[in-house]
Amino acid sequence: MSQVVTFQGRLDVHTVPAARERLSRALTTGTGDLVVDLSAVDSVDAAGVGVLVAAADRAPMYGRRVVLRAVPPRLARLMRMTRLTQVLTVESTAPRPGGVAAA
Repeated sequence: MSQVVTFQGRLDVHTVPAARERLSRALTTGTGDLVVDLSAVDSVDAAGVGVLVAAADRAPMYGRRVVLRAVPPRLARLMRMTRLTQVLTVESTAPRPGGVAAA
C-alpha cells in the first residue's frame, strides 16, 4: 500500500529542512510507494529538487520508491530538460478528454 506526503506552497531553500524531515520519517515508517503530492506546490527551487532526488536515492534502502504526483508544469519541463525523469518517478496521469495524456 502506498503512503502519501503532500507539500504546499514553496519547496525551496527555506522549507527544505522540514521537507527533508517529513520525507525521511515517511520513508522509515511506511511501506510501499511513497507518493509525494505536489499539486498544491507553487514553486520549487534547486534545493527543493535536491530533497526530492535525495529521498528517491534513499528509498531503495527501505524497499521503497518515491513517486511524484501532480508535478507542476514548470517542474515537469525542468525535469525533462535535465533528464531528472531518469532519476525521479512521476506518476502517470489519466488521459485528458481527446486522448492526450497530461504532462
